[in-house]
Amino acid sequence: MSRSPGDAIGSRREARETALGLLYAAHTRGVDPLEVLAEQPIPPEPYTVQLVEGVAGNIHELDDLIGNYSEGWSTGRMPAIDLALIRMAVYELAHQHDVPTSAVLSEVVELVGEYSTEKSGRFVNGVVARIAEELRPGS
Repeated sequence: MSRSPGDAIGSRREARETALGLLYAAHTRGVDPLEVLAEQPIPPEPYTVQLVEGVAGNIHELDDLIGNYSEGWSTGRMPAIDLALIRMAVYELAHQHDVPTSAVLSEVVELVGEYSTEKSGRFVNGVVARIAEELRPGS
């Protein structure tokens, strides 16, 4: 299936969804996300690769930020899907300056609603929104 130029937003959404799956798999297997990425029989979309590599390469920075804003929840206590979502969103906020804050927040809300629980949705959105305000004040 070929994509038209208007599919850019949809393809970013798909890339995030694929990255989420890869990050979740790495976390639950206890391996580096780059290992899971390398195991893919068909290379993922470039933005998926960028997200997975970005999270993997900045994981300590991301986890420090998440720990500072998660109000009593260490990253070790978070459900794996929620942690993968938060890491990906915080990576985009911190390192993907071309991605609007509103897009990051919107996507994390949609993905958590699709893949996690209602309680998780409020938690994930709250953590990411607080970090967004720190990293991109006023946006």
